[in-house]
This record gives sequence, structure tokens and C-alpha cells, in this order.
Amino acid sequence: MKFGIKKVLDAMSDGASLLAGQFTSADLSIFHEFEPPPTGGGHQFLRAFVRQVEARNLRVENNSISRTTKACLFNSFNFRETRLQRLKHGSVMYVHRVDGPVDVYRGSDGGVDRHVYEVNQKFATKSIFQSAYSLQKHLELGMSFHNPVVILNAADPDIFHPRGRVTLSRDRKIRLIAVSWSNNLNKGAPVYQWLDEHLDWDRFEFTFVGQSQIAFKNIRMMPPVDSYKLAALLREHDVYITASKNDPCSNSLIEALTCGLPAVYLQSGGHPEIVNQAGAGFEAAEQIPELLDQIVELYEAFQSRISNPSIQEVSEQYLKVLELL
Repeated sequence: MKFGIKKVLDAMSDGASLLAGQFTSADLSIFHEFEPPPTGGGHQFLRAFVRQVEARNLRVENNSISRTTKACLFNSFNFRETRLQRLKHGSVMYVHRVDGPVDVYRGSDGGVDRHVYEVNQKFATKSIFQSAYSLQKHLELGMSFHNPVVILNAADPDIFHPRGRVTLSRDRKIRLIAVSWSNNLNKGAPVYQWLDEHLDWDRFEFTFVGQSQIAFKNIRMMPPVDSYKLAALLREHDVYITASKNDPCSNSLIEALTCGLPAVYLQSGGHPEIVNQAGAGFEAAEQIPELLDQIVELYEAFQSRISNPSIQEVSEQYLKVLELL
């Protein structure tokens, strides 16, 4: 009964938006259910993207399509498909921002990737993948999306930046940090547990921010924080560590690099594309201590190689795909 009432209310809301769209104006519609912070990277990236679009004097609307809307960017599966179907009209360019493969990332077969593919086939004119890994992995799963391009994510420079960060000193403990908003074990907690038990704590200190199924003994654990607090924490640390598996484009990794931290990362997913020459990759936890030694010894060289794209560059690429530039 409740489900039936919700469908009626959704239809009424969509009808009201369809009517309102005849009297409002926008250039770009973004279909995405935003959540208040602290939230995962997709929300943060899209908020930063919206600010960049509005700075170009383009009008943005959320989960609606106006009579003047030229393009619609819909995000993965994080929006109401029935609403887009009701509001859709033929003069709009529809671009799908694809995440995942989500089932591979989560380590389960929940049918999410198949659903995302079906949404793409139903609505999209073009597709944006967040890493070459993501595009290739979908192709390996037999999913060929409409007109795909690869555009890496970027962090909001008003929040994530290296200004005021601590300077590394080899005369104190080296400060390591890892971040995860999910407690899924594929986010790397078993690797952090190994480090918790084997790292030389006379040389290192380690902060973990977020959620974990595993309680650590030596690693300082902090709950999720908002972007401003996270950025401040990142600037207080020296090296970022990520052990997440099959992560297509880790926004936390991008945010750490943007704050000036070289990275030690699991050779998985989009990590190698993001870090490039600004860190070192591992395949087993036992390799991490040696990699940390390398980064500490050549810290300034690794830090100078940080070259991830800016939000301005990424936003411009998006707008070109959306044909708004």
C-alpha cells in the first residue's frame, strides 16, 4: 500500500515539475539525488562541477528539465529513472556519467551494472567514464555504452589544496592517512589491519577516517567528517594510503593528491591512472613498508610529480561533451 502511495506522489511531483518547466529556464539539468555531507566522492565532485558551471553563467537545475534546457547529465543510477522518463524531451542532449562496475567494486552480483547499462541504452546519447579502467572493465563484461569518453574526476580547489600544509620532516614520525566512507572490506581494511600489526610505530603514525568493520589498535580511527575537516586533516599528513579494490576513480585519492600528498596505492582499479608518477603501487600489504621508505627518501620528487587535472579542466571537458562549450 505504501509503495502504491509513493508511486502516486512521485507521479504528482513529476507532473508539477513538467508544468513548472514550461515557465523556468536552465541550460543544464543534472539528475542526481544529492545527499548532505559527509558523503562519498560522487556528491562532492558534482557539487564542485555545478559551481564551475554556474561560474560560466550557465543556469543549472536539479532533477528537472525546463523548456530551455540544452543538455542533461544523469549520474550512474543515483536518480529516479521514472522522473527522467516523464520529463524527457527530444531537443536535449543526454549524457550518462557512469560509475563502476559497481558489482565488481562491491564484490557482489546485485545486478547494479546491468541496470546501469540498461539505463544508458534507454536514455544516453553519450557516456562519460571516470577512468580507462572503468570503461575497459565494462567492455570485458560485454557492455558497450553509447559514445564513451574517459574524463577523470577532480577535487574542489576551494576546499582541497596544498596551501598551509605541514612540511615533511624526517626528524619526526611520518604521518600516514587513509579514508573510506564505506565499511565494505573491499575498501581496504584488511590491508590496514596488517599495517596496524606490522608497521614500525616508532617511525610512523597512521590516521584512518571513515568507517571500518575492523577495529585497529595502533591506527587512530576517526568517524566520517565533512570536506573542510577532511582537507585540513589531509594537509596535516605526509602520505596517503589506499588499499581499495576495483575502485574506478577514488575521489578520496584525488583529494589527497590535490592537498599535496604522494600516495601508496593498491595496484587495482583506476588508482594507477590517478597517481601516475606521484606515488608507488603495491600488490600485497607486505610490500608497503619498503614503498614507504622509498617515498620518504625521495619525498620531494614524488610530491613534485603530482599532476592530477584541475576541476576547471575537468569541467571544461564535461561541458564540451555536453555541447555547452
